Amino acid sequence: MKNFVVKTIANAGALAIAVWMLDKITLTGDSTAKKAGTLIVVALIFGLVNWLVKPILKLLTFPLFILTLGLFTLVVNALMLLLTSWVCGKLDLSFHVEGFWTAVLGGLIISVVAWALHVVLPDED
Repeated sequence: MKNFVVKTIANAGALAIAVWMLDKITLTGDSTAKKAGTLIVVALIFGLVNWLVKPILKLLTFPLFILTLGLFTLVVNALMLLLTSWVCGKLDLSFHVEGFWTAVLGGLIISVVAWALHVVLPDED
């Protein structure tokens, strides 16, 4: 359970950095507390999408991973961010990613920041 909370906080922090750095990734809300709550929910959705969909997509696109020496990971991460944005839109959450290339850059930022936060934050191990 502790590991789940740490990963969710790391994802929320990484999403916050991406929202802050990129104009085309938007998070709106009336107050800072509402934005923080929305970020936590978006981080949960992002984690769920990565847990359910990403392994299937990686399996189906395995030849592309081999062909591009792993660079196709950027595309998969972008697709996961776009899918999260779509789900958030269906749930009336105020998180939106505009465009594929914004998603690629956002996915790269989120991956790097989440990795750094996982290194810093405590874990079960």
